[in-house]
Amino acid sequence: MLEENGLRFDAGGHETWAPVAVATVMTAVAALNLAQSSWAPTLTWIFQIAVILMNVLIVHSNLTAVRSVQTAFRRKNDPELARVDVAAFLRAAERAFPSWVQLLQKARHTVVFGASALALTAVALTG
Repeated sequence: MLEENGLRFDAGGHETWAPVAVATVMTAVAALNLAQSSWAPTLTWIFQIAVILMNVLIVHSNLTAVRSVQTAFRRKNDPELARVDVAAFLRAAERAFPSWVQLLQKARHTVVFGASALALTAVALTG
């Protein structure tokens, strides 16, 4: 039923390329900071804020997943999809992952927000 309606819940390529791209950029910015480049503080502000905003969008997406999927199902105007208990469906999908995935996700959010705050504080104090 999901396949017939073009709905997928599997991982796409962005789960690899996006974090790798962000890590590459942040490593380059860190190197500029260590080299005391004049561009480093400005780039740190720009990219750390971008990282924070991206993580906020990810958290928001996770917190509103049920509503988003319900809306997507409604838009399909398919009676079979209308009968799906989306909350139960998503809970079952989450349980299909190993238990450490949820812990890893929470740790990632903590590290992203914490490290970003630390980097911005360091730049503010040294600038």
